[in-house]
Amino acid sequence: MNSKASIVLVHGGFVDGSGWQGVYDLLTRQDYEVRVVQNPTTSLADDVAATTRVLDDLDGPVVLVGHSYGGAVITEAGNHDRVAALVYITAFAPDKGESVNTLISGFPADGPQPPILPPVNGFLSLDRGKFAASFAGDLPPQQAAFLADSQVPWGVNAVAGSITDSAWRSKPSWYLVVTDDRMIPPGAQRDMAERAGSTVSETPGSHAIYVSQPETVASLITRAAEALA
Repeated sequence: MNSKASIVLVHGGFVDGSGWQGVYDLLTRQDYEVRVVQNPTTSLADDVAATTRVLDDLDGPVVLVGHSYGGAVITEAGNHDRVAALVYITAFAPDKGESVNTLISGFPADGPQPPILPPVNGFLSLDRGKFAASFAGDLPPQQAAFLADSQVPWGVNAVAGSITDSAWRSKPSWYLVVTDDRMIPPGAQRDMAERAGSTVSETPGSHAIYVSQPETVASLITRAAEALA
């Protein structure tokens, strides 16, 4: 029986779980049991339910990891009794009563603005022509174009979903601040990490850090898992 903590990876808005492939490969080579949640990104409640189904299927302690909007998902789903630690990868870390919308409203107006288009039938998307610069500036152009063309619509109900209980208030957390991120300002990342009492690491890179630098992300996740041993 594997005595290591299991690891559950939760993606954010505009993408699906396939972006975790590099991180998944590195972690499984270290004999971690790893699961990747496929959020419907229709509402926060739906995404928490999808994550909870994965958690229910695991035994023992779990390190729950969220990228971007996935941070909101793990903040709520992390109250599951199997979750022992949280890892935020340039992610939203809302408190009780907050949503991604409320956090975005506090971002500096004079900083880079995510090129989110007006909603269509209740779903948001990123401007394809600006996707690479805002989301994936350190990826090869062909790979960034693929992410832009395969993006998953992000439900306005997911962005507006409010947290009922913040798991980071009762469980240890780690946070990777990405200093070149043009989707979530680095200053906002630091503020959320400090409020959550997270153990913080920083690295240069784009919002797609989990794709472009899987070694950096896997290393932080491994440190969180080892801290539970």
